[in-house]
This record gives sequence, structure tokens and C-alpha cells, in this order.
Amino acid sequence: MPLSWQMPLRRVELGLRENLTQFSLLLAVNAFVGAMVGLERSTLPLIGQDDFDLASSTAVLSFIVAFGVAKAVTNLAAGSLAARTGRQRLLIIGWALALPVPLLIAAAPAWSVVVGANVLLGVNQGLAWSMTVVMKIDLVGPRRRGFALGLNEAVGYGGVALAAAASGWLAADFAPRDVLVVAGVVIATLALVLSSVFVRDTGEHVALEQQGSAEPDDERAPSLRAALVDASWRRRDLRACSQAGLVNNLNDALAWGLVPLYLAAHGAGVGTIGLVAGIYPAVWGVAQIATGAWSDRVGRKPPIVAGMLVQAVALGLLALSGGAVGTAIAASVILGLGTALVYPTLIAAISDRVSPVSRAPVVGVYRFWRDWGYVVGGLLAGIGADVLGFGGAIGVVAGLTAVSGIWVALALDAEPPSLAEQVAPTGPARA
Repeated sequence: MPLSWQMPLRRVELGLRENLTQFSLLLAVNAFVGAMVGLERSTLPLIGQDDFDLASSTAVLSFIVAFGVAKAVTNLAAGSLAARTGRQRLLIIGWALALPVPLLIAAAPAWSVVVGANVLLGVNQGLAWSMTVVMKIDLVGPRRRGFALGLNEAVGYGGVALAAAASGWLAADFAPRDVLVVAGVVIATLALVLSSVFVRDTGEHVALEQQGSAEPDDERAPSLRAALVDASWRRRDLRACSQAGLVNNLNDALAWGLVPLYLAAHGAGVGTIGLVAGIYPAVWGVAQIATGAWSDRVGRKPPIVAGMLVQAVALGLLALSGGAVGTAIAASVILGLGTALVYPTLIAAISDRVSPVSRAPVVGVYRFWRDWGYVVGGLLAGIGADVLGFGGAIGVVAGLTAVSGIWVALALDAEPPSLAEQVAPTGPARA
């Protein structure tokens, strides 16, 4: 269905101020997306150990592997589906699939059911987060893309941080599984209502931006195969971004699944673990507002390279900490700052380098590789911890992160800060 047919006749404009209501609604929805994952950050690894008597780190972290596979594959499909079926429709489907997740965890007689629930959570995240990202890019146009993405990721990971800290605090007084289940049902229900009733599709905004781009108005979105080849291999700049995204989420998988076990092994309580688990995404979330806007001014390459190297330093500090809580908190702050430099900037870099109608499929491929980092990270952290110990596994990931930053420095061409101004349809139009 052509993009211009997706909504009734109405005034369409690009810009943050012009679309503030819809942009704000999408921010709220993305906070709920983040909170669904945050609930698990300080509780699920401990549930695996305490409720299901899992002794192997690899077995505990299997839920992250399942989550990562599902989210990565969903991202790959969502990018192409969004161009054909509409962004809002996929957003609603994503939240409908989130509703069974807490119920499955509540009734799970075995860890395999929890792993299966995280497959559904991965699909939810792949659809819901992908669509909120793409829809915000659609609304604001090219001039403030980095700032918009910084806000999006700030609110999303603010939701992760608050949910992680709150669930850890509540789990000190209540059963961790009960905390996760009740909060999960409330969040998924609220988000589904918001997405179904109040959010509007952004297909017309894509059509308006395409009219003012250097590409022909009748250009079609690339096929999934073409987008996959471009972002994975053929284009050197997109390939560099994709590998950096993978390594970045490899780090996140380690922080999500291994750090709680690392701290617990050195005597930290569940409340303390929740605090550490919440600090990292909190710093990451807040700092992205500034780092996204900064990348609009200086270009995308400097923040990406700096961010990967800062993350490597943070992980090295954590590996040498011996599980000391004070050092772990410092490492979490540094890791959050490094991730904030990278996370919104990579998506903005991808979006800068493709046409408006190609954006959703190519960003979907990037997000596929980025979230494959959960799979690689879950396996690498789990096997590494079983073989090398917690510190050894974290040290290996620190080295990989440094190599990734060097790769971007060598492979990604620096673009002029004014790149976004080359595409500038900002005035009103009618669909």
C-alpha cells in the first residue's frame, strides 16, 4: 500500500515542535518498552539461580540468547514490513505479544518456559522499539535527527534504569518473580492502550521528506535482501556501524546477565545489585540527550569512536574490580557514558547515509546486527565465566570493544556536520 494512502487527509509537517504531541506519546511508549526489559535486569538472573537451581552461568544466561535471537530476527523483518503495512500496526502487534510474557514467567514450571517467554519479549522489543525509533525519525525530519534519537533512547533506557532499580528494591521485600510478573502485566497493558488509541502512523511524513530529498519521488524501499547486503557487507560505512552496534549490545548483554551474578558471588545483596543494574542505563539514558545533539554538530564519527573506547575502559575497570561494589558503580557510570556516545549516534549515522524510503529497511538490518550482540554476548559471557571466571570473561569483552572502536576509526568516513541540511523539506503539505 502506498505510504500516502495510510491515513485520512490532514496537514503534515516535519519537525519536533510541529509534531510534539505525537513525539511525546511515542516517548511514553518507549519508556514502557524499556521498562519491560528493566524489570528483568536485577531479578531474572537471580530467579534462575534461586527458583530453578541453575548452577551454570551459561544456563542462566540462556534467556538472553533467546531474547537476542528473537529481537534480532524481528528487527530484520520489521524494517521491511513497516514500509508495507504501516508503523503503528506493527507497534500494536508488538505490545499484544508482550502481554503473555509475565504470565508465562509466573506459571513457569521449568527454566525452559522462562526462556520461551523471553522469545516473546524479544519480538515485542524488536517491533515496539524499532517502530518508536523509526516513527520519531519520520516526524522530526533530518535537521534534528540526532537530538530526537537521543531523546528516544534517553527515555527508553530511563525506563530500563527505573524498572531495574525499582524491581531490585522491591525484590528485597517481596519474591523477585512476583515483582516482575505484576509490574510486567501493568506496563504491557498501558502501552497497548496508548499505542492502539492515541498513536498515529507516520507514513505521510516519510512521503513528505522523500519529496524534498535528492532521490526520485517514486523511489521504492529496497528489498530485504538488498538492504541486508548493503548494511552487512557491500557498503563500508554501513558495515562499520553494524559491527559497532553488535559489540555495543554484546556489552549490554554482559551488564544485564553477568554483572548481577558477579556481584552476588562477592556478597552483594539484591538491593545493591538493583542499584548497580540501574545506574548504567540511567547514565546512558540521560547522557544521550546531549550526545545525540552533539553528533548533529560535530558529525557522527567522533562520538562513536570515543564511545567504544570509553566502554572498553569501563569494562577493564570492572574486570579488575574483584566484584567490589564501589568500583562496580564507578565502572557502571563510565560504561553508561560510553554507551550514550554510541547508541543514538549509530542509528543517526545509518539514517544520514540512506534515502528516506530506504530508512526503515536499512535501520532494521542495522538493528538486526546490533541485537545479535545479545546472542553473542550471552554465549560469550556465559561460557567465558564458566571457563575463565567472571573477571576473565569481562576482560575479553573489553578487548573486543576496543578493537571495534578502532575499526570504526579506520572504516567510517567523517561526514560534514551539515549533512542533515542537504535534505530539508520543513514546510507544511497535505497528504
